[in-house]
Amino acid sequence: MANLFAGLESLGLKIKKDINVFEQDKKEERQAAQGETKPKEISEESLLFDKTHKCPVCDSEFKCKMVRTGKAKLVSQDMDLRPKYQGIDPLKYDAILCPVCGYASLNRYFNFVMSSQAKQIKEQISSTFKYTSENGKTYSYDEAITRHKMALLNTVVKRGKVSERAYTCLKLAWLFRGKREVMMQGEYSKEEAKALYEEEKECLKNAHEGFVAAFSQEEFPMCGMDQYTVTFLVAELSRRIGEYEEAKRWVSKVLVARDANRRIKDKALALKESLQSGGAE
Repeated sequence: MANLFAGLESLGLKIKKDINVFEQDKKEERQAAQGETKPKEISEESLLFDKTHKCPVCDSEFKCKMVRTGKAKLVSQDMDLRPKYQGIDPLKYDAILCPVCGYASLNRYFNFVMSSQAKQIKEQISSTFKYTSENGKTYSYDEAITRHKMALLNTVVKRGKVSERAYTCLKLAWLFRGKREVMMQGEYSKEEAKALYEEEKECLKNAHEGFVAAFSQEEFPMCGMDQYTVTFLVAELSRRIGEYEEAKRWVSKVLVARDANRRIKDKALALKESLQSGGAE
């Protein structure tokens, strides 16, 4: 091959006579074909940061791990609206827990505590609360579940909205599901997997009961969701707990609604088809 770079020696450069203009590209193509070029894996730790919070019950300042906004990539969504992300399960980081007094809540509700509620929390939780964090760089599913259980307990003690209790139960169900899915990627016992499934289902039953009750007691938006999103969610929760006729009634409300958005109507159609074919997963 002719030396395309002939003459550049006059500029003081030492040019190899056998340089191939496209050799590097060909090498990279060969590596890609052989699977030698692998995409960089996203670590869970890299998507987190420590955020400082001030407890509205005891005024203590503390830090907890949060997911960096916009960094986690959504890859799919379960039928009951549980989001699934690449490299991390952000659901593990949605419950904020004060390590001093035991007050805990989902992130969206954390700062909203009345003095009468704080009094109940101090009397029924703080008086005996003792907490030791795992102190890891990330939260395990077990720690996340504990934090969400504390959030649920606090909503009961402070007599939080029915929808808040239902939403916290739903988040707990998703965590049990996430733990079971990760566990089943390796060696696991069928007994433990079944136990996690049963715990998930119990949380789904409570979430279903709460959202149904909230429909007649609260206004929309509810937990950040509009009326038809919650209607669809109740339909899907009904299906998951085996209440298929009830699921059909709720999903029909979405399908006949003129102002329901296209995204939720498409999900409702998919749910209707599932129910017609038997309903089971």
